[in-house]
Amino acid sequence: MLTIRPATDADLGAITDIYNEAVRTTVATFDMEPKSLDDRRAWLAAHGARHPVLAAEQDGAVVGWASLSPWSARGAYADTAEVSVYVGEPHRGQGVGRRLLEEVVEAGRRAGLHAVVAQIVGENAASTHLHKALGFERVGVLREVGRKFGRLLDVLIMEKIYGDGQ
Repeated sequence: MLTIRPATDADLGAITDIYNEAVRTTVATFDMEPKSLDDRRAWLAAHGARHPVLAAEQDGAVVGWASLSPWSARGAYADTAEVSVYVGEPHRGQGVGRRLLEEVVEAGRRAGLHAVVAQIVGENAASTHLHKALGFERVGVLREVGRKFGRLLDVLIMEKIYGDGQ
């Protein structure tokens, strides 16, 4: 049974491990160096009701997480957030990412956000497909803006605007 719930300090070890696995082995993040537990603690503390962090728990273990983060510190962007979703390698392709994305997007709606933006590496067809299935639209491409594992990478910008006037 998969449970999606707000992340707590007790989840930070697993959240950090999942993220650092992505840093070391994927192009899902353009971070090049793993994050420390202290870094992730400060990151979690900077989130709140308007910008939640959710954990996906299965059989007592955190297997993935999602967050909404401020798109920009500039005031005019206050109603826009950036979404992040990460799932541990053994649990990918099992619907965990979809559940996390559904829940975090709904949390953004409840928080009164107007738009959610996703930045997805161009070659990540699975993430692009998932976001499109949940109502995100492709609004642009930043060509060759990242270099990781010796390759130049494009970033797709996808956006979901809540349709209920928020």
